[in-house]
Amino acid sequence: MTEIIRMQSQLQQVLTRRFERQSVLLFSDVVGSTPYFARFGDAAGRQLQQLHFDLLAQAIASFGGRIVDTAGDGAFMVFAGVNAALDAVRQIQELVSHENLSRARVQQLQLRMGLHWGPVLTDGVSVSGDSVNFCARVASSAAAGEIRLTRETFLEMDSARRVQCQPVTTGELKGVSRAVELFALNWRETEQFPTHFRINESVEAIALPLLDIISFGRLRDHEGMQANDVVLATQDPAAVRLISRWHFELRRGAAGFFLRAISDSLTEVDGVPAPKGQDVPILVGSRVGVANALTLEFLAPRQMDARTQLSVARPR
Repeated sequence: MTEIIRMQSQLQQVLTRRFERQSVLLFSDVVGSTPYFARFGDAAGRQLQQLHFDLLAQAIASFGGRIVDTAGDGAFMVFAGVNAALDAVRQIQELVSHENLSRARVQQLQLRMGLHWGPVLTDGVSVSGDSVNFCARVASSAAAGEIRLTRETFLEMDSARRVQCQPVTTGELKGVSRAVELFALNWRETEQFPTHFRINESVEAIALPLLDIISFGRLRDHEGMQANDVVLATQDPAAVRLISRWHFELRRGAAGFFLRAISDSLTEVDGVPAPKGQDVPILVGSRVGVANALTLEFLAPRQMDARTQLSVARPR
């Protein structure tokens, strides 16, 4: 038995020397696919999955990445370097946003992704090791539209990219016994895309959901499903009734957000009425008046101070 143990140790050393590599691992997963299949059927669900895989393949090819495996709604990819992987995930999200512009709100493709830099065993085709399982856990902890990074990934980034990251408050990952330090990548340009809005009648600032179409209105639920991504309410019941059940949508374009009024009730952008069904640009600092009941100011992180109370809009 002693000799066998020695042989096992020698074999492990050979495996490590010949096949262990430091790699960037990326997991991408479709959010909400189970209710999507239930609502739209197997054919539509399969089409959504295939769209996910096609966009991944299109995005990563020019950054030296490759898809190692796909299973169900998810895909596992590897890259040689962190910067290339970061450029790839940005490209993936931009392709998804572009695709979502032609899709109804309830049929949006939403992804969550996780990145980890660590050792793997690979023969150039298969990739295995604890780092793979760990990266999958990181991805599963992310919210819709979120890209999460491990500390190992963060330390491999250049300083210009590190400033685009913010720490994520998290405890233990599922299946991981230790506490893990994670970061979220702000892949959108905050000078073009507001990240929060403040209801000027209060000091509350609310993080915008990481969706390509965000609906605003007074209705919380409809036929057992969430009606709006952001529910608008006031302390005055009479004022609440002025807000439509579905009032307006915030849509993400290549150059920034634009607002589309979907109600006959008044919606104003910087004091000018927004015609129903027409697109009006929303910039950092834009103010949106809702039926003379609320005023929403759209913000970047630099515009929020210590007096601002932060909260998160309830995800779909």
